[in-house]
Amino acid sequence: MNKTFPKDFLWGASISAHQTEGAYATDGKGLSVQDTRPRDNHEIADFTVAVDHYHHYKEDIALLAELGIKIFRFSIAWTRIFPHGRGEINQKGLDHYSDVIDELLKYHIQPYITLSHFDLPQALEDEGGWSNRATVTAFKEYAETLFKAYGDRVTHWLTINEPNIMLLVDRKILGKEIPLNEKYQQFHHLMMAEKYAFDRCHTLVPGGQIGPVPNISLVYPATSKPEDNQAALYFNSVRNWAYLDFACFGRYNAVFSDYLCQNNIDITFAPGDADLMKTALPDFVAMNFYTTVTVEQPTTTGDMKNGISDQQSEDIMERGFYKGFTNTYLKKNAFNWTIDPLGLKTTLQTLYDRYHLPIIITENGLGAEDHLTDDEKIHDEYRIDYLAQHTEQCLAAIHAGVELIGYSPWSAIDLISVHEGIKKRYGFIYVDRTDADEKAQKRYKKDSFYWYQKLIEEG
Repeated sequence: MNKTFPKDFLWGASISAHQTEGAYATDGKGLSVQDTRPRDNHEIADFTVAVDHYHHYKEDIALLAELGIKIFRFSIAWTRIFPHGRGEINQKGLDHYSDVIDELLKYHIQPYITLSHFDLPQALEDEGGWSNRATVTAFKEYAETLFKAYGDRVTHWLTINEPNIMLLVDRKILGKEIPLNEKYQQFHHLMMAEKYAFDRCHTLVPGGQIGPVPNISLVYPATSKPEDNQAALYFNSVRNWAYLDFACFGRYNAVFSDYLCQNNIDITFAPGDADLMKTALPDFVAMNFYTTVTVEQPTTTGDMKNGISDQQSEDIMERGFYKGFTNTYLKKNAFNWTIDPLGLKTTLQTLYDRYHLPIIITENGLGAEDHLTDDEKIHDEYRIDYLAQHTEQCLAAIHAGVELIGYSPWSAIDLISVHEGIKKRYGFIYVDRTDADEKAQKRYKKDSFYWYQKLIEEG
């Protein structure tokens, strides 16, 4: 058996706009919910400057070309195009991303553009955000604008980054908690916005391909007890499959529907929703993967939150069906995330068996405290070890029959973590700044840069 990746495998790297660009009020950009949301920790860096990718994009792209990537997954800031979410277009914003696209193509790097990555315009949030059906229309118009502006050069698109995490970890991502019934009306609106993006991309972009981009963490039962398997079944459905079943099949699956019923949640459909759900379908699935989750069934009222300190808190979401369980077979990193490379292969197999669409991994990486040495080196062997284990399982999944077409880890360059500021770094390229001191943001190649460069060269 050939133990190398396919020659046309899409090696890449990923970022988001609000975590890297900075220049939050430059060239007509409006405010997003990421610019305005309250933060529990005021000592960490915010997104006003970030790592100033807005002004350093040519330097950053040149480094990525040296790295050898074939694709670059980045997001466009909605508020650079429509400062108020709708209405008048900001030409400077359109021009900026046109220049970014041209710079990528100059180096033969294919853009994979995410339409929205956690940064809803604040003006739309003030009108109700994703609870307001009008936001779906605004998103459709925004997506159409991008497809028309860049569809002559960009063929591959991603819709809304991690809508499951955005809703289910609402306080960490949006800075507020959303009532349960409202949360799942938002779910429907987010998913319908995605459906419109599928439809408009296929109509407006010659040869255009588009896919959803959820965060998938496969859920294990804590034991072989039937009750724990039931807990895992529901958690998998609520956390993972509800979003992809809507995208790929145009349906609310039975387990998810039962969850909604048991919680007395009613979803309002607009005229035409049911038809568009079935007809507007993706070409591939993009998947963000960091780890797996282990759960057991709660045994008493209020018991569901037990174990939260031993498990990724963002994966303890809804009430009534499961509680976090520490999986003693898995190691953890310094930020308390479980590391499960084999779980990536299992997740890929499960996802491909369920949807049978090409898959591209658009996030996978290790957040850690990196340190610049006196001789200007960054020795991040822990990241190399993590990525090596996970790419090995990617290759194993391919040879097990999964149509995995690409791997675009998180992240291309250091960026501002949503929860931990710049202290928690992911990039192949180190950006010299701290939470307290922006410095000159000089770029340095980490040891992982050279490791990934060699992996891409050798496949």
